[in-house]
Amino acid sequence: MENSKNWGEKMAVHLQPPFINPTVPFSTPIQGGFQDGMIITVCGRVLPDADRFNVNLEHGSDVVLQVNPRYSWLLPISGYVVHNTRQNGKWGWEERKVETPFPRGQMFSLQILITQESYKISTNGELFSEYKHRMPFSKVDRICVVGMVELNVVAFHYRVSHLPALPGSLMVPYKSIIYGGVQPGKCIVIQGVINPQAKRVGFSLRHRTGIAFDYSPRFDENVVVCNCYENGKWGEEERSGQMPFERGQTFLVTICCSPDNYEVFVSGKKTHTFSRRYNNMEEIDVLEVSGDVQLTFVQP
Repeated sequence: MENSKNWGEKMAVHLQPPFINPTVPFSTPIQGGFQDGMIITVCGRVLPDADRFNVNLEHGSDVVLQVNPRYSWLLPISGYVVHNTRQNGKWGWEERKVETPFPRGQMFSLQILITQESYKISTNGELFSEYKHRMPFSKVDRICVVGMVELNVVAFHYRVSHLPALPGSLMVPYKSIIYGGVQPGKCIVIQGVINPQAKRVGFSLRHRTGIAFDYSPRFDENVVVCNCYENGKWGEEERSGQMPFERGQTFLVTICCSPDNYEVFVSGKKTHTFSRRYNNMEEIDVLEVSGDVQLTFVQP
């Protein structure tokens, strides 16, 4: 069992609010420092004319880990990715992957999982690379993102079996106003824990007379259902057997709004796309969360 100090540090990081649409260059301290099992999620878009960008985990002037997608005229679309460490002003040897999950002009999600042995780096929900520690990960106290990239979300959470109800947890059912409505580029972030015996959870974007988008993981059916509710009737369900949630596990849901659809990312992986059926975007101004879930952070 963890001692109270380590548990307190984990709670501090778990509760560190995500950053929504931060400007680049981006830099922020990591509350409580790095711990085994911590996950950093970075979602964004590579600019169409990008030559490179960096995601750095730093300590002072040292770069403990650099994830560095690069592009060249020889590889104009795909490019390649470099991992490295800079210690005492000197770069080490480059570890290169001559492929990239970061195409120019495209959205991406990057996750870095810290383990005792290495950083496990996943992109768009798939393991991409593993980088063995060259410096103690406990030294990392800051994340920086620079270069030709736009950011939607930078978030911090833990992969743990279950978190108890936390002081300050948000009451469920939960409801809040989305000021300005779901205009294009709007990102809604929801962080929490699925209950161990969960049957159903609902994430809904509502307007005055209906529900523009209902996103419903159903553990009793092992499906995710997307739908809308208009004129007193539910529309045609879009059902997916891809279940990105686990009972008793933490989660990070990001709903990104565009003129044509809603894109849903779960813990950094793009999982579902739902085409808009209700187009008065400024009228979609209420977020509701219901069901078998605990909430720890919401950015409507």
